[in-house]
Amino acid sequence: MSIQKCDDEEINTYKAQPAKILATKDLTEDTRYFKVRFVDESIIEEEYRPGQFAIMSIPGVGEAVFSISSPPTRTDFIEFGIRKVGSFTEALFKLKEGDIIYLRGPYGDGFDMGGLRGRDLIIVSGGLGAVPLRSVLLFVEDRREEYDQVFFLNGARSPADMLYREDFEAMASRGIIETHLSVDKDDTGEWPYNVGFVTALFPKIADRVVSEKTTALICGPPVMYKNVIKELLKLKIPKDQILMTLERRMKCGQGHCGHCAIEGRYTCLEGPVFTYYDVQRIKELI
Repeated sequence: MSIQKCDDEEINTYKAQPAKILATKDLTEDTRYFKVRFVDESIIEEEYRPGQFAIMSIPGVGEAVFSISSPPTRTDFIEFGIRKVGSFTEALFKLKEGDIIYLRGPYGDGFDMGGLRGRDLIIVSGGLGAVPLRSVLLFVEDRREEYDQVFFLNGARSPADMLYREDFEAMASRGIIETHLSVDKDDTGEWPYNVGFVTALFPKIADRVVSEKTTALICGPPVMYKNVIKELLKLKIPKDQILMTLERRMKCGQGHCGHCAIEGRYTCLEGPVFTYYDVQRIKELI
């Protein structure tokens, strides 16, 4: 996505654009939903890729990288799911509806949804990995006719830790995407879905997976990748059709600072989406 005006006057993506906070909502104890819109409403979003990220800034505080959780099919606003982890997010969480933040980007190489047309998709998320994959899921719902079988498997540590639980329950009820939810442990006694690691959900779909026409999209904590990939390889999904979004140490978003460099490759430019084939060849990518 490049940001541009409706009259096709291109806006410098190095320059942050002011955006108003339209709504916020706590997703978990430490993670909050933000919905924003550019102050200049003539700015629109071109076709960007789910999985890309933007850089958000607050004057006098600093800036930080965050995944976009809304799809490019919905251009009236931009959504984020942000975890409070440092001084920037501490300041961000103090802002209210109507306050102004600044955005530039987005950056990175996201999921090529056009290249996945006509394929079966297995979308697997864990923890904060639900944020960028929510963009994929909503994109697929909006263009459902372009894809064949679509399975969504989502895991969290506990019911209270599941991001977008209401969204995903609504998605399951709509039936547009086959959705399965799991938690590592249920400390409430009221969790109505699966209890166990997200890999325990694979038997629910295994007999319907057609390996040669399936692409898997994964995002989650490092420990999740290892176990989920084992399940995908059991299903004979080709290594170059296992796509992983790895938001590792990104800072400037443009390959200048070197903060995300791994063996001469820049995660912010060449990623954050990599294939499992890439991951096997690049040490420390996960």
